[in-house]
Amino acid sequence: MLILNGLIAFLATLLAIPVLWFCIQIAAACWRRNSSQPQATSYINSTDSLRIALLIPAHDESVNLIPTLRSVQQQGIKNLRVVVVADNCSDDTAEVARSEGAEVIERTNPLLRGKGYALDFGVQYLAKTLPQVVVILDADCVLSPKVIEPLSLLALTTKRPVQALYLMKNTGDVSVKSKIAEFAWLVKNHVRPLGLHNMGLPCQLTGSGMAFPWSALSAVPLATGEIVEDMKLGIALTALGYPPLFSERTLVISQFPTNQTGVKSQRIRWEHGHLAMIFKEGIPKLRTAFATRDVSLFFLALDLCIPPLALLIALTVIWQLLAGVFWAWSGNSLPFLAGSIYLIGIGCAVAMAWRKFGRHVISGRELLTAPGYIVSKLSVYVGFIFRRQVKWVRSKRDNEPK
Repeated sequence: MLILNGLIAFLATLLAIPVLWFCIQIAAACWRRNSSQPQATSYINSTDSLRIALLIPAHDESVNLIPTLRSVQQQGIKNLRVVVVADNCSDDTAEVARSEGAEVIERTNPLLRGKGYALDFGVQYLAKTLPQVVVILDADCVLSPKVIEPLSLLALTTKRPVQALYLMKNTGDVSVKSKIAEFAWLVKNHVRPLGLHNMGLPCQLTGSGMAFPWSALSAVPLATGEIVEDMKLGIALTALGYPPLFSERTLVISQFPTNQTGVKSQRIRWEHGHLAMIFKEGIPKLRTAFATRDVSLFFLALDLCIPPLALLIALTVIWQLLAGVFWAWSGNSLPFLAGSIYLIGIGCAVAMAWRKFGRHVISGRELLTAPGYIVSKLSVYVGFIFRRQVKWVRSKRDNEPK
């Protein structure tokens, strides 16, 4: 019984850490707005004299690329170098990009596929001219007005990578499940990074709307087959002394696919990639941070170790059920009490995030149906154990056959 109690205490602590850190992040975002974000120094008041390169990796994105490039043109930045990497394309992505005024480089390697390889190819190309700042934008994203300039100036001034607020939106008449997915994305990409920023801590890179000083981007290996290359890049940069900074005032928007094949593929790639990163980078980097006393690396690795929200809630519910059985068998109610605290904490955190940030996305009544959404995602997590996705697969777009 002593050994069993010790194991239960260990597991309770293991679950408590991500639950507590998640709740702290949400509270920091909701209760305190930090107005102390570093600003560009006074002698840098224009991008006209800066060497800024916008790098867009694109695989069969000829249709989505047009609104992306036109939103770039509307930024009104002189001498902005726009480079599109047409990576393993079977459509006319390269021709479309050229027709919109972009500089295009083409890469073909059917064995080494994925965004990381495309980014590496683009960075090697840019190394010939050494830009001061490189901004990375996905080919299916649209920039809000005034994004590239403040991102670039902030990255140059702070000598740190800067992550814009990157949101995904639903379009048209969507299901409640789709609204829950949009809210979950909002929590992950807006609320939690804002909470970290308000505590003076770095944030994860989220894949699009990222500005890098050349010294930082050129210092890390990019040619990897990781399916969540943004997470790996962010923690690698932090380990090298370049912790990413969150910029809430700059907005990049993409759209969730309505194509069900695309939705499923996208969900599996994100979830499996995140879970794999916890074991490959999150836990090892926690040990490294302890050894080197690197506060930024420690808290970013700790943030990485928070599993996807649906899984975190599912694990807590499973714990509560098992703790109830253990209580009935042994008379020890402490594990059940701990689980109750975890569930109340997550529930309060989600409610705070919804009240302050998410009411325009989903109604309170619709949010109460989230347990059904969580159940629908359990197969994704079971698939991580038995059929893990390890290779990058492009999600089908809405204009493609289902």
